[in-house]
Amino acid sequence: GWSTGSNESTRASNGMHRAGDVVLGGLFEIHFFSVFPDLSFSSKPQQPTCHGFDVLGFRQAQTMAFAIDEVNRNPHLLPNVTLGYSIYDNCVKLAIGFRAALSLISGEEERFELTDTCKGSPPVIGIVGDSSSTRSIAISTVLGLYRVPMVSYFATCSCLSDRQMFPSFFRTIPSDAFQVSAMIQILKHFSWTWAGLLVSDDDYGLHAARSFQSDLAESGGGCLAYVEVLPWGEDRPELRRIVDVMKASTALVVIVFAHETHMINLMEEVRRQNVTGLQWIASEAWTAASVLQTPELMPFLAGTLGIAIRRGEISGLREFLQGIHPEERSNNHYGNSLVKQFWEHTFQCKFAPPPAGQVDTGGRPCTGREHLEDAETEFMDLSNLRPEYNVYKAVYALAYAIDDMLKCEPGRGPFGGKRCGSLKQLEPWQIVYYLEKVNFTTPFGDQVSFDENGDALPIYDIMNWLWLPDGRAKVQNIGEVKRSPSRDEELTIHEDKIFWNFESKKPPHSVCSESCPPGTRMSRKKGQPVCCFDCLPCSEGKISNTTDSMECTSCPEDFWSSPQRGHCVPKKTEFLSYHEPLGICLTAASLLGTVISAVVLGIFIHHRSTPVVRANNSELSYQILVSLKLCFLCSLLFIGRPRLWTCQLRHAAFGISFVLCVSCILVKTMVVLAVFRASKPGGGATLKWFGAVQQRMTVIILTSIQAAICLSWILLASPFPHKNTQYSNERIIYECAVGSTVGFILLLSYIGLLATLSFLIAFYSRKLPDSFNEAKLITFSMLIFCAVWVAFVPAYISSPGKYADAVEVFAILASSFGLLAALFGPKCYIVLLRPEKNTKNAIMGRVK
Repeated sequence: GWSTGSNESTRASNGMHRAGDVVLGGLFEIHFFSVFPDLSFSSKPQQPTCHGFDVLGFRQAQTMAFAIDEVNRNPHLLPNVTLGYSIYDNCVKLAIGFRAALSLISGEEERFELTDTCKGSPPVIGIVGDSSSTRSIAISTVLGLYRVPMVSYFATCSCLSDRQMFPSFFRTIPSDAFQVSAMIQILKHFSWTWAGLLVSDDDYGLHAARSFQSDLAESGGGCLAYVEVLPWGEDRPELRRIVDVMKASTALVVIVFAHETHMINLMEEVRRQNVTGLQWIASEAWTAASVLQTPELMPFLAGTLGIAIRRGEISGLREFLQGIHPEERSNNHYGNSLVKQFWEHTFQCKFAPPPAGQVDTGGRPCTGREHLEDAETEFMDLSNLRPEYNVYKAVYALAYAIDDMLKCEPGRGPFGGKRCGSLKQLEPWQIVYYLEKVNFTTPFGDQVSFDENGDALPIYDIMNWLWLPDGRAKVQNIGEVKRSPSRDEELTIHEDKIFWNFESKKPPHSVCSESCPPGTRMSRKKGQPVCCFDCLPCSEGKISNTTDSMECTSCPEDFWSSPQRGHCVPKKTEFLSYHEPLGICLTAASLLGTVISAVVLGIFIHHRSTPVVRANNSELSYQILVSLKLCFLCSLLFIGRPRLWTCQLRHAAFGISFVLCVSCILVKTMVVLAVFRASKPGGGATLKWFGAVQQRMTVIILTSIQAAICLSWILLASPFPHKNTQYSNERIIYECAVGSTVGFILLLSYIGLLATLSFLIAFYSRKLPDSFNEAKLITFSMLIFCAVWVAFVPAYISSPGKYADAVEVFAILASSFGLLAALFGPKCYIVLLRPEKNTKNAIMGRVK
């Protein structure tokens, strides 16, 4: 039982004690239950009695004793200083644990003789414990007032990280906040974005639910399909409703923050409804619950992944535990009463008389010659040291803090006046200062240090429930998750070791909506979590090149989206090319017209002395043929990739060539009309205005006007190559921008003016009496010319891209071929095929 007193028997029943220069306190669960007697104001209050021996709690207390013994044997840690301990049993009761803590820090525990000349109570400068968050909160609230450090090995509530409330609290076990973070890391590792969450109806479960929901939303690692609170006791209707929710959900992963008692009730309902195909993730509270690893439940729980306290290996602990014996003052420490209770519990025997405060339950007598190796107990099963490992680290953290304080150089200390702490005037708050800076590595290889909240670098083992072929269950370690000093979380999972309780023997695929591939964007479903969405294809000109893209991005101006909308591709550059059929045909027609013009010119030169050639003003005919050759050739400037010089030259060459041609035709028409009038009485004076010099000057002046228009256009607003994206989003139309629309209109208008004037004069002269009437041919040629260019304007305006250039080339070629055929076709026919008509009489209409 738990009591205080001054005699050795009562002291022994308090727990375990050992003298030392510095004493560490300890609070452990050595008994499960306690009985409080009735309090009487008329009599002396009695102390509560504890019963129900907890073997594992006793092993944890012995681990603290072992760690202190190991420190005392280490010549490099706290040399010339002996650590002592005073370990108490809290009997899993807040009141008992609280009184034990107050007894430790107030000096009410039994005094020990320190030296031959000095007696007194050694300072209890720190406490290892408690195992419960509730008791730790209560005790730390008081200890914090006096800055007495308390290092817990099992209290996980994240509320204890509040440094304002608990300024001297430390712990070597991760808080629940990191447990939530560790589970989220596991979800991310297996790409599980759709999970259900079940929690117990207490502070542990409800706080975990709040943390899980907020942290999961912040991390963007997934969504919760449902959150359900497990009831206390066997509430069958509520459990049935929860299991129905699990069955109806598409989430295949179920996370449970609850105690094993909640899980027992839940799994009974799961078994009744035969709900299989779920991947369970266990919180630390039931990861190692052997009560759930039964043949009835393993078909449903096999493959469970769980978070467990870090398992460690403590060298020498087995030998230390084997040395425990119920002899008086065994192991050089006071605590023989607890050892006897442990012995009686282990070997189901009893000592006579029973220890003080214990009830004689009968049974065979204990001889003291029993061997722990022969006992079938979990006390010596050191394969799964988890809370013990945290106790071990807590003791060493306090030891290193004291050692760092004693290594302080005088005059360079951290306290007021650069003082150092000393063993004779040791204050607990000084240990708090050094605990905050402690940093060491355990023999097992784990780094131990505390952050600004008193939390040690967190580390968890990841466990997997293995279902063996013989039907037995085994919990195996398949990885770890920890946080480094740089605050980065590291997750290590050996996937080849994991047992998956699925036919595929692979991890399940638990998502609300399948990932959106590149080329699509996510569109959330109304009223659904963010993990539930539709995948909409990106519109034209936009892409998404990542999975689960929220938005589609527009391609740069010169690029367009690929057919799959996964990346941008350069837009096709389109222009009237020499390599495409249309360009080839127009080029061939242009060269053909040039060749025909050259052939006709050769024919006229060869037959220049014949009446037909002489009668048609051979010089102007030569000029017309040369200008037509230029017209045919200038059309080539409209074919091929636009460049600055071709853009500047194409319209200028086109305009000047056609003005030269039309000017010659105009002069020729005027000469025909003058000859006709000269043949009448009194009309001879007309010819003097149309001599050879006047004809040349007229052609030069009319052509110079067009040249001036073109030069002004180029100088003031030159045409230039332009990438036009207005016609098509998928293509870049490479064209020549006119630069100045006014210049282009003036150029065409001037050509049209001369062509119209030629047409009118020729039309007026069409009824001349000659059998070979040149005016009729000019009238017909001008009619063709004007018709082509009148049709050109609307066709040019309405044609997109390269087809506008093709229309202009076609107009040039059509009008050129029309002039060539109308003006020179009949003459070539007579010269080549009807030479009998190539006479002066035939031309004058005198042949009968």
